[in-house]
Amino acid sequence: MERTTGKELALAPLQDWGEETEDGAVYSVSLRRQRSQRSTPERPGDGQTPIPATDTFLHYRTSKVRALRAARLERLVHELVSGDREQDPGFVPAFLATHRAFVPTARVLGFLLPPPPPPPPPPAGVDSKRTEGQDLNFSKNLRAVVSVLGSWLRNHPQDFRDPPDHQNLGNVRIFLGWAAPGGAEAREAEKLLEDFLKEAKGEQTEEDKRLAWSGPPRTAQTPGSEFAEDCVEEEGPSSEGPELLDFSVDDVAEQLTLMDVELFLRVRSCECLGSMWSQRDRPGAAGISPTVRATVAQFNTVTGCVLGSVLAAPGLAASQRAQRIEKWIRIAQRCRELRNFSSLRAILSALQSNPIYRLKRSWGAVSRELLSVFRKLSQIFSDEDNHLSSRAILSQEETTEGPQDDDCPSGSLPSKLPPGPVPYLGTFLTDLVMLDTALPDMLKGNLINFEKRRKEWEILARIQQLQQRCRRYSLSPCPPILAALRAQRQLSEEQSYRVSRVIEPPAASCPSSPRIRRRISLTKRLSAKLAREKNSSPGGSPGEPSSPTSSVSPGSPPPSPRNREPPPPGSPPASPGPQSPGTKLTCQDKAPSVVQRALEKHNVPQPWARDYQLFQVLPGDRELLIPDSANVFYAMSPAAPGDFLLRRRKEGTGHTPSASPT
Repeated sequence: MERTTGKELALAPLQDWGEETEDGAVYSVSLRRQRSQRSTPERPGDGQTPIPATDTFLHYRTSKVRALRAARLERLVHELVSGDREQDPGFVPAFLATHRAFVPTARVLGFLLPPPPPPPPPPAGVDSKRTEGQDLNFSKNLRAVVSVLGSWLRNHPQDFRDPPDHQNLGNVRIFLGWAAPGGAEAREAEKLLEDFLKEAKGEQTEEDKRLAWSGPPRTAQTPGSEFAEDCVEEEGPSSEGPELLDFSVDDVAEQLTLMDVELFLRVRSCECLGSMWSQRDRPGAAGISPTVRATVAQFNTVTGCVLGSVLAAPGLAASQRAQRIEKWIRIAQRCRELRNFSSLRAILSALQSNPIYRLKRSWGAVSRELLSVFRKLSQIFSDEDNHLSSRAILSQEETTEGPQDDDCPSGSLPSKLPPGPVPYLGTFLTDLVMLDTALPDMLKGNLINFEKRRKEWEILARIQQLQQRCRRYSLSPCPPILAALRAQRQLSEEQSYRVSRVIEPPAASCPSSPRIRRRISLTKRLSAKLAREKNSSPGGSPGEPSSPTSSVSPGSPPPSPRNREPPPPGSPPASPGPQSPGTKLTCQDKAPSVVQRALEKHNVPQPWARDYQLFQVLPGDRELLIPDSANVFYAMSPAAPGDFLLRRRKEGTGHTPSASPT
């Protein structure tokens, strides 16, 4: 039997082996297979040169790789200094990027920074070899601590921002002053302190200017002026200067991209963590994640500009309003060419919102070509298979290489990669919130679940890579466009819908509007479901809804200004959609609170809420049980219709049912 020369076996380079426990820490163990030097037997030839044999052999070396999976805080900090960087290269960056989710920076520094030496010289009679060994170990640990601090200062400088004294940074400066005097890490700490002080001085100067130039407070609005402001006069905004749509498509798209890039580059990765971002709606949490909130505000501003420009001047003819819609479609198309997925989604969300979507006559005057472009762009953010389309396109854009220069030699790397893409941050925020909801922070034995932090770091690392790619954009600000953007009238959700009804009074559904699947909110469908159960229950009391075996959906979507998908204006991690009157569903709601509020709406006594479970109806006569500990919005299947029902608990199931489809 002949053997193919140099043929390798198709074996996995890394194989899971199990877990190991050591000193209260849990390690995941894998076997890594690495190819060693190729060995080629040689045969003697007729001349001086040996002839290679026909058979070649491949030698492989298998090594055990350990990665810390769970441990107490002291052990995690110890691993920062004494861990094997070759075996577990992702531990240090994962810890530094996610530690704020489970421990303050000051406490980590308390474990990390050793007390200052220098130890006194050994007295006479002490073994000098033992002393030299202790000094060597101390110096080795000292270099490791300095290296960790250097990475920390470079990659996460805002962790040391603690105005006005910046005490944590001061402790680091003192340590580096004697551990690495004059080194790069000490210079980095000094420069960071200077930047913090300069930034604080600039903020104080700006605040003084604002107080000095602020005008008198605005007068209170009269009760009858609110609705009058909704119907904007045909002349448009009262501010002088050109409107936003007076500029060219390329100029507007480039300025939107410039603003998105600047805000995305300022995003701190730790503020995207689910444990932090999910707290944004709680009382007193207005200061949480300011850099992420800035991207949300920009998203809302762009969406508001689209709504304000399309719905302005109710007296416009349908063809004139269609021209505004067409221009925004072209701007969205140009944003796609610029690889700006943030403003692209904001524009599409506004065009798909109910106040614009329902304008039958306006959409009927839009050209077929641009309607086709609009549909293709909308497919990018389809919610099918957990937004698989937008994820795939973003991954493809990340790996795209720029054109190679003519002078560049063949076989070399491209001289310049294309800038971007600017991602829609809501996709990453949603993933991080889902991770935080699904995985526990602590494991048995009061151990920190560091495997959860590794998964979070995989997402944060991708955000940081995209930030590096976005630094390649070369766009210049255009003050007139930025001024027009700020001057564009912003309509609230309620105002925009009222103006839309003035432009085109309610009528039958629009056959000319682009067909994009609508999602009806969880609470709306649940309310309709309970209402039908209540009305169809023969002889049952109002407080005991029956347990149906089939689902019934409302016949038509509610006339809400926000019932389209992708989500219209709002924070990037999309909220569930329109809420039925008297019911509000947030991204922090667990299943029991949703069940209780739904039953209360239909006059079911509050104690009975514990007797019901929430199910989602799936295709093929299947049902998905939403566990009591689950976040309803993230636990529901995004690919299935939004039909839900309540069922009485079976005897013996208790109040903690398993999360498996029935």
